[in-house]
Amino acid sequence: MSKPPLAPEPSFSDEKRAEFETSEKVPCSKIDVEATTETDITALQSERDIVTHVISIYDDPSLNPWTFRSFFIGIRLSAFGGVLAETYYFKPETVLVSTMFLAIVSYVLGIAMEAFIPRWGWFRYLNPGPFNKKENAFIVVMASAAANAALGTEVLAVQRLFYNITPNGASSIFLLFSSQLLGYGIGGLMRPILLYPSKMLYPVILPLASIFDAFYQGGSTRQSEGNKQRLKLFYVAFSAIFIWEIFPEWMFPLLTGFSVFCLGNLRSTDFTRIFGGSNGNEGLGLLSICFDWQYISSGMNPLAIPLKAQVSNFIGYISCIVVFVVIYYNNIWESKNFPFELFYENGTIYDQLLVLNDKLEVDPTLLAEQGLPFYAGTWIIYLLCTNIGTAATFTHLLLWNRNDLRGAWGWANKQSLKRMWMEFDWRFWKADGIREVCPDDNLDPHYREMLKYPDAPNSWYGAILASAFITAIVIIYKTDSTLPWWGFIIACLLAVISILFFVSFFAMTGITFIIQPFIQMIGGFLHPGKPMANMYFVLFGYNSVIQAQVLLRDLKIAQYTKLPPCAAFAAQIIGTLFGSILNYKFTFISHAIIDNQREILLSVEGTNIWSGQQPQQYNSQSIAWGGLSHELFAHGKRYQWVAWAYIIGLFVPVPFWLVHRFYPKLRADYLYTPLIAIYMGWLCVGINSSYTSYYAIALFSQWYLRTRYPRWFTKYNYILGAALDGRTQVMVFTLSFAVQGAAGTSHLFPRWWGANQGGNYDRCAVAT
Repeated sequence: MSKPPLAPEPSFSDEKRAEFETSEKVPCSKIDVEATTETDITALQSERDIVTHVISIYDDPSLNPWTFRSFFIGIRLSAFGGVLAETYYFKPETVLVSTMFLAIVSYVLGIAMEAFIPRWGWFRYLNPGPFNKKENAFIVVMASAAANAALGTEVLAVQRLFYNITPNGASSIFLLFSSQLLGYGIGGLMRPILLYPSKMLYPVILPLASIFDAFYQGGSTRQSEGNKQRLKLFYVAFSAIFIWEIFPEWMFPLLTGFSVFCLGNLRSTDFTRIFGGSNGNEGLGLLSICFDWQYISSGMNPLAIPLKAQVSNFIGYISCIVVFVVIYYNNIWESKNFPFELFYENGTIYDQLLVLNDKLEVDPTLLAEQGLPFYAGTWIIYLLCTNIGTAATFTHLLLWNRNDLRGAWGWANKQSLKRMWMEFDWRFWKADGIREVCPDDNLDPHYREMLKYPDAPNSWYGAILASAFITAIVIIYKTDSTLPWWGFIIACLLAVISILFFVSFFAMTGITFIIQPFIQMIGGFLHPGKPMANMYFVLFGYNSVIQAQVLLRDLKIAQYTKLPPCAAFAAQIIGTLFGSILNYKFTFISHAIIDNQREILLSVEGTNIWSGQQPQQYNSQSIAWGGLSHELFAHGKRYQWVAWAYIIGLFVPVPFWLVHRFYPKLRADYLYTPLIAIYMGWLCVGINSSYTSYYAIALFSQWYLRTRYPRWFTKYNYILGAALDGRTQVMVFTLSFAVQGAAGTSHLFPRWWGANQGGNYDRCAVAT
């Protein structure tokens, strides 16, 4: 039975097609197949070693991603992920839909459709043959773009919950569209530097790329003889972790954080603060052992993050423990008195509406009556260290990676700009996307394979950027945001600079920088006394960076799986727009939740069903930075060093760079100073019992196995990480609904020694 015809690619002229076909014959279009064989594998030293030995370079151009299955499964998983992300915005427990979860579920659904849909007659259009790698990648890229809670909905929720303002429906939907697509346009135009080079490894997706290779060895068939051992390891680990996670997640939660020190002294609250960490905001978790892979791999798989990043993380982690102990026990900034939101000095909740006038601006007279709010000392350290790390990123990359960054602006020379003007065609949708192929043997081998496909032209991303920009300009006035047009333009310029630097860092290390305080501080000093303007400034300045990071990460998935660029572009835009529509639909539900659960959402504790922790945090930051930045963070004020930290951070990498320049044998280049700074404030919130286990596993994988057993590392390390992450997420998702109250009612395991319900699971004393 013949397959249905492939969907037509964008057309281009015969002259350009001839140039493209000729260009394929230059040396840079050839794949060094010998580099990917398993013979003579030595320790993997560079990013290029990893992408050529760990991830398959082979591509089968005959595989078709444009199938009914791709769209059918992709749209449904997009709806599932988008609705779930928004539903859990007001829940005490956040459930995220990861790319690993999407890959496994879409694989199962794709195989089911392949098996049960007939292939005769017109059914062949529904089931054209074996479910292939590019279909799976297409689905993951589409669903990933939709499976997140848009920051725009958070702004809308905060406006209704704290300010009693509800923008009209048209303004809301276009706010979501513009804020979600602005970063896509900027990130898309930076593909040459942030996507194509081997150095831009995106370590967080290596397990995902490895699982695709295991499912579809060689790019097409699923049952290659040489791949059976990898698949066997995957299924064994996948099954084992599924059974195991029932114990720490439900039956035996002591395994979340096993602290010998707390078990040895059940009454000391000092032990709790230093060694405890199995519960949220319990303690620093020093030397606590975690057996729950959900927390060990939360956000960063220790089997995937490069060793250089791990070393810097560890230095920052140890420094964080020292700094927090000093800050807390010396009661600096009244650290012993306050949780992590805005409070009065006596510890009661700070009522922000009592200091705002009818224009939602801070009134000096009302502020004098209420007094300035307080933060927890540990939260201030987090802000201070985050700001140091943020500023240090600029200097670090300019010192160590200035040649890489220069490539981002390679197009901005006189000749290139002149040629762009001469070749400009306002009919951007007719652009052919043909890329010039230069004979460069240093090209990333995966990118080299992608050159056979027409690219999604820059004009497409430029059109998205222009549309989002114009729409946002209109919306900031239609929604009474109090953000002026010039403030919006500054937010966009900050987004451009931040994408270049922070997405570069993410691509090389796998570490995401939370630069929200950086954007909030600038917005606060630009628009003093205007917390609403600060929220919108952050929406366009910070959310654009996150969206660009998601875009480029998913385009790297497409590059590793050889999904044609036009297909990846289509999947992302469909997923983003569809996700925005779902986010907008959720605003109607959120209005009902806010109106009916307002008291609970405004309380500190919440319940096991509803919690306002996310809007509370976003709102408190907008008040602190947008409304009270000059009163809290300016020179001579209580938290002045939080702002001065940016100046300090610019100089932090310089001594390390000088040491390496004059004493290279000391290997100061091995340290990422921004990561050290960031992790010095990392333990301020959350469950901290997992770090000892995390660093032990990371050292074993990224140093011992990679250097001593490179063949095993190449073949099994990332597929093992994929199995552990994938099945853990499936089990945690299942338990969240079945027993942990995600559906409304929790069913805790009966209390026993290993399940200390009502207290700390590691049996540390409850600190008051």
